[in-house]
Amino acid sequence: MYVVRTDLAIEAADTSDGKLPEGVSVDQDTADGIERTTVRIRTEGAAERLGRPIGDYYTFEAPIQHADEALVAQVSEALGQLLPEGTILVVGLGNRSITPDALGPATAHQVIATRHIPAETSRAVGLPPLRPVCSLAPGVMGQTGIETSDIIKAVVADVKPAAVVVVDALAARGVGRLGATVQLSNSGIAPGAGVENCRTELSERTLGVPVLSLGIPTVVDGGTLVQDLAGKEDVGRAARALMVTPRDIDRVIEKGARVLAEALNRALFPNLGAEDIALLMD
Repeated sequence: MYVVRTDLAIEAADTSDGKLPEGVSVDQDTADGIERTTVRIRTEGAAERLGRPIGDYYTFEAPIQHADEALVAQVSEALGQLLPEGTILVVGLGNRSITPDALGPATAHQVIATRHIPAETSRAVGLPPLRPVCSLAPGVMGQTGIETSDIIKAVVADVKPAAVVVVDALAARGVGRLGATVQLSNSGIAPGAGVENCRTELSERTLGVPVLSLGIPTVVDGGTLVQDLAGKEDVGRAARALMVTPRDIDRVIEKGARVLAEALNRALFPNLGAEDIALLMD
C-alpha cells in the first residue's frame, strides 16, 4: 500500500474511520471567514500514529492569493501567544531557485532584522526600542555543501536566541490545500519530510531552544494525488516520481511570503503600527 505523504497535521489526523487516536484532540472554529483548526498531540503513541511530534498544530484555511487583513491578524495573534520574550531567529528554509521551495527564503527576506540596531538609533528615528530579531536563509545542502541544520546550530550557538521560527514550504495530501492553508506549530520541523527528502530535525531537542514552524503547502506528491483523487492503492512508479504544484505558484509564493512575513513582523514588533511595519518591509 502506498503511504500518503503530508506535512499537515490536520490531514494526518483525518483518519479513515473518523476516530481520533487516544492522545489527540481536534478543535475547529470559524472567525472572519477563516476556518481555524487546532490539532493537539499529547502522547508518544499518538505522535507515532500520526507521524508528527508531540505539540500543537494550528491551521488557518483561506486562499493565500486573496488573503486579507483577517488572515494576517489571526496568524500574527497565534504567533504572538507562542513567542517568548527576547531575541528571535527567523530561518527561511528552502531553495530560492526552485519556485515551489522558495517560500522560506522569500519570507525571511521580508522579516525586519533589528539585532544590530541600538535602542538609541531607534529613538533617533522616532521608533520605540525594537526586539532583537535576526533573519537567515541558509540555502540547501546542494548549494552550500553544508547540512542546513549545522548552519542553524552554529548561528544559534553564537546568537543565543530565545526561540527560532522556521519558515518552510510544505507538502499536502489534498490539492485543495495548496496555496490555501497556513500551518503554525510549536513542535519544530523535519524539513523535506513530506517529499521523502527528510533532513535533520529542527526542534528544541536538537537546537536547545523552542522552535516554532510556519508554512504553506505548495506541492502534493504525485502518488498521493493519484491515491487521493482516484482512490487507488496500487500507485505506479511514474506517479511516485512526480511532485505537483499549482500553475500560479509564482503568485502563491509572492503573496504567501508577504502574508507570513507581515504576520511575523506584527507578532515580533507589537509596539509598531501597521504603517511602520509596511514601510520597514518595503
